[in-house]
Amino acid sequence: MKKVVLLRHGESIWNKENRFTGWTDVDLSAKGVEEATVAGKTLKEHGFVFQKAYTSYLKRAVKTLNGVLDVMDLDWIPVEKSWRLNEKHYGMLQGLNKTETAEKYGEEQVLIWRRSYDIAPAPLASDDPRNPRADLRYNELTDCEIPLTESLKETVERAVPYWEKVIVPSLQQYNQVIVAAHGNSLRGIIKFLKNISDSDIVSLNLPTAIPYVFEFDDNITLVKDYFLGDPEEIKKKMAAVANQGKK
Repeated sequence: MKKVVLLRHGESIWNKENRFTGWTDVDLSAKGVEEATVAGKTLKEHGFVFQKAYTSYLKRAVKTLNGVLDVMDLDWIPVEKSWRLNEKHYGMLQGLNKTETAEKYGEEQVLIWRRSYDIAPAPLASDDPRNPRADLRYNELTDCEIPLTESLKETVERAVPYWEKVIVPSLQQYNQVIVAAHGNSLRGIIKFLKNISDSDIVSLNLPTAIPYVFEFDDNITLVKDYFLGDPEEIKKKMAAVANQGKK
């Protein structure tokens, strides 16, 4: 049986402040660091021993993964980073408080920006200092690849090919891998794996730092998926994520 754990990063400073983050490279909060530690302990208690890890270019995901692997004494395993696992780019919303934005534009509009499948927020201007083109880590990207905003659909179009071309082939060599990334890049992969419709994906909210296990047979056919942790606590965390964009 092959196992892949999808893990959204721990709480970031902007999660704590209820701000749209996207590609802004925000650090973990103290709570987020602790969440990573707890996730590592949970995975270790359930007997996971990862052989390969994947993460994004953003420090909140990288540091979550580092915290998990440190607790599990797996700091030595190979880690591959890719911009394709970055969070959805939120365009001009990046840095704005979600509650204040809901008060200004309405909860329904904010829900569309946050969770709809094919509607993106207004883009950054090309000369905006937040444009990823100014960031050294994205020098390898073409202008067509660098987003100034994204819908979930566009996030799927970069994350799922990475899943298919990089992560899935690694399962021929490794039995257990972990992917530490972001709410929307992981939602895109989950949508693909579980064949979730464009309309139903709006209701999927991933809590921070709760391991989500996907088990595959030797043909890499999905057998089952489940969260590790107390079901009631996970439900509360999911509800808290859903409520972030309300007045």
